[in-house]
Amino acid sequence: MAPAPDLEVVRQRILEKKLNYEQYNFGRLRDDAIKTFFDLAQEYETLENLYRVCVGVIKEFFDLDSRLYLICGNSDCLELVCDSLTGVPADRIIAPAGIHLSNTAYQVDNSWLLPVRGNRLLVDRLPFFTKDQVIGMLEIFPAEGLTDKDKFFFEKYANRLGYALHNKIINQQNIQHIRFINSLVGDIEHNVITPNIGLSLHLKHVKKKIQALCRLVTETGATMSCCPEFIKQLRDLALGIDADCLTFEKQYRGISLFLESLFRPSHFQRGHLVLRRQKCKVASEIIKPQLELYLPKLQERQIEIDASLGGVPEEEDYNLLVDKGLIAQVYANLFSNAVKYTRPSPVSGRKYISFGRRRLQDFFGPGKDGVRFNVFTSGPPIPEQDRDLIFEEGYRGSNVEGEVGTGRGLYFIRIVVETHGGIVGCESTPEGNDFYFVLPVYAAEESLQTGPEPSTATS
Repeated sequence: MAPAPDLEVVRQRILEKKLNYEQYNFGRLRDDAIKTFFDLAQEYETLENLYRVCVGVIKEFFDLDSRLYLICGNSDCLELVCDSLTGVPADRIIAPAGIHLSNTAYQVDNSWLLPVRGNRLLVDRLPFFTKDQVIGMLEIFPAEGLTDKDKFFFEKYANRLGYALHNKIINQQNIQHIRFINSLVGDIEHNVITPNIGLSLHLKHVKKKIQALCRLVTETGATMSCCPEFIKQLRDLALGIDADCLTFEKQYRGISLFLESLFRPSHFQRGHLVLRRQKCKVASEIIKPQLELYLPKLQERQIEIDASLGGVPEEEDYNLLVDKGLIAQVYANLFSNAVKYTRPSPVSGRKYISFGRRRLQDFFGPGKDGVRFNVFTSGPPIPEQDRDLIFEEGYRGSNVEGEVGTGRGLYFIRIVVETHGGIVGCESTPEGNDFYFVLPVYAAEESLQTGPEPSTATS
């Protein structure tokens, strides 16, 4: 039976390797040395023990000494990391002047130096810059008795230890990154989220003082009829401060919600978004507050708003089981994009956005309804080839027209919606582009089983 088409490329590489090893004809001793190295490279977890394995195999199988040098920092400087005579050095030792980084093997006195090459596909993941994949040099001595066949074998050995070292370096770097991220999240929770909760108390105190000021203005106005202009200015100032405080409170609550939902420790501990589902009226608790935050920017760009909610009466709100903070950020991204990319309609000439929602019967299967939410923006239709890619990480369409962006907004939306079990999409019409997502409607018994986790959100 012929192999499956998707296996053919790998099969060809296997056959090439099989033929190569037949031609190498290393012999049992050298084959056992390679196998021993691979077995122990997987057995030992630390980088230092892998260094010891690299030089130890050469010593025990061939009675030759060796030294392993790796690039230090972002330079061509080589640093001794292990030798078969003294092991891993306690202090930093720079390679002697005659030993340098090279893409080819060379001899220095009675030592044979071989390039240690890393994984070509992962070179950019290393914590240092390397040229031609060479991450270090392997010194073998004495070199006087080495045959051409020995040198060829040690060249292949150096390649294999290079790949193993490269992967181990990246693994340790990833572990350090994870530890750092977990530590950083702890700092964020301690130094940002918790103090941010305390700000709500200060905000309440400010609001009480503003209310006291308004009462004082009213009382003063009743007794100082001789200064009506002064009282009017004082009243306008009090009302202006009150309006500013209300704006600040809305923004504060939105930012607090985003901080809690983005920097949730469980995201980092598990390596993916962890939902805190709670029953939420999406239109009144998410869409309306987010629209209010973006309303000044929409007005500044003279963008009309069709708030008909797709023909569904505002009081007919859907009570869904969602992570409120994350879905709020979905709408924040959609409205932010609307501010940047809404253009006059090629058909009507209107420059506007609209948004809506409607229930889809059996969308996710029999008895499994969904609710479709959308934000429509007028303007030139997005080309079909872009619509298939705009929800990919880092992708920006051909219609960005110099607007600043990272290509992460729609990707973030996709991740959040898919984590909720939903789907995302974009449809174009002659009037503009409709960005939508569909969330599943959970049954009452499912809601009880997947209720919200305790939350520190202040909203």
